Amino acid sequence: MAIKTRFLILSDTHGENIPNIQHIPADIAIHCGDLTDESKIEEFKTTIKLLKSIDAPLKLVIAGNHDFTLDVPLFKNKIAENPDLQPEDVEKIYGGFGEIHQLFEDARSAGVVFLKEGIYHFELANGAKLKVYASPFTPSLSNWGFQYNPEEGHDFGIDKEIGVDIVVTHGPPHGIMDFTNSRQRVGCPQLFGAIAQARPKFHCFGHNHEGWGAKLVTWRKEVSEVPSHFADIDNEQSTVIQKLSNLSKSKFDTPETAEEKSKKRARLGREGYIKTSHCTGDQNHLQAGSQTLFVNAAIEGVTEDYPMQLPWLVDLEMPESF
Repeated sequence: MAIKTRFLILSDTHGENIPNIQHIPADIAIHCGDLTDESKIEEFKTTIKLLKSIDAPLKLVIAGNHDFTLDVPLFKNKIAENPDLQPEDVEKIYGGFGEIHQLFEDARSAGVVFLKEGIYHFELANGAKLKVYASPFTPSLSNWGFQYNPEEGHDFGIDKEIGVDIVVTHGPPHGIMDFTNSRQRVGCPQLFGAIAQARPKFHCFGHNHEGWGAKLVTWRKEVSEVPSHFADIDNEQSTVIQKLSNLSKSKFDTPETAEEKSKKRARLGREGYIKTSHCTGDQNHLQAGSQTLFVNAAIEGVTEDYPMQLPWLVDLEMPESF
């Protein structure tokens, strides 16, 4: 038996308090990383307070590249590289080693669960069960948290035999809502390959703020030896649910289309979220095993007219817990 399950998805809040979402009931909330902007302890406290206020019995959280103090080896190296830093100043601004993890442990009583990389099993209050794969890692040569050399890649351990329902990562897979404004793709090819092999029902992420949106992808029957978005997605059978260009003003807009976008943003802003449903009876009912819903839920905006993008409210059917 499948159970309709409601997800509230957000990412890249960067230590800001997000208004108008505390009234949105959900079965589970997911934050896909970049909880902070500079990994300061006060930013973490603001985000944890936000998570506690969300009307969902379970809130899953991963780190992003901006949350570098959670990447303890990297954080220690950063401090070692700056011998002029005073330990008491570091602790005051960033917290001591492991202090942020303790903040999350203290928040578990409010349903907040911090996930490191790996596979997790959850039984929800609505009677559904979930198998979740989580990973904070993104490709980059910079000195932020949870990053790896793009040329070396990363092993995303999503095993098809395990039957993962949901994948939560900070960054996008290559070819899926990963275009920057400079028209460069920043998604990870290894992550795309792992998703194409596992074909979860749902993959949510953030990191690339310009890629905000949602797409229901239909997979081709056979997966390539080296999967790619060119070869393994049936674009004719896939559906773009929403994308940033439909809401954000561009240089190509006429005054009429710019006004129409402004009105749409204002209406959605009053609701506080954008909703999509893919359950039995819906127009875009998700076909498990042959389709995956991708959602980029980056909240921090990239344009002056749309500085705070909306979180996603997603309805999907999940297996019943026994």
